[in-house]
Amino acid sequence: MFDHFGLRVRDMHKSLPFYEACLAPLGIRIAQRQPEFDAVIFSGEAEFPFMWMGSTKATWMRENHQPGLSPVHFAFPAPSRQAVNEFHRQGLANGGTDHGEPGIRDPGYYAAYLLDPDGNNVAAGYRE
Repeated sequence: MFDHFGLRVRDMHKSLPFYEACLAPLGIRIAQRQPEFDAVIFSGEAEFPFMWMGSTKATWMRENHQPGLSPVHFAFPAPSRQAVNEFHRQGLANGGTDHGEPGIRDPGYYAAYLLDPDGNNVAAGYRE
């Protein structure tokens, strides 16, 4: 559905460890570092879709766009229930806040929810 999306964060020193740790069990890793923008690109096995994350104002942002003012919700697909559990555990251990323990949300959908350091709702879900 997505080619890519971008997320501006307030503090890369807090957000990067959170995302790097909780996305690893889902097979999502840093694919590219962009130090000139204080940014990284996360991706899975395929090049697309990807997630851009940085602390500087990107070219598509306006002056009044600030991180964390309008929290977003996004969910990543997980390959298993264990990956959802590990996503949640790693996120909590790296600066995230619990926003829904791992469990059945709908019939056939096992998910967990975290708030990232900027208050965005990040989920991982496994569709059985």
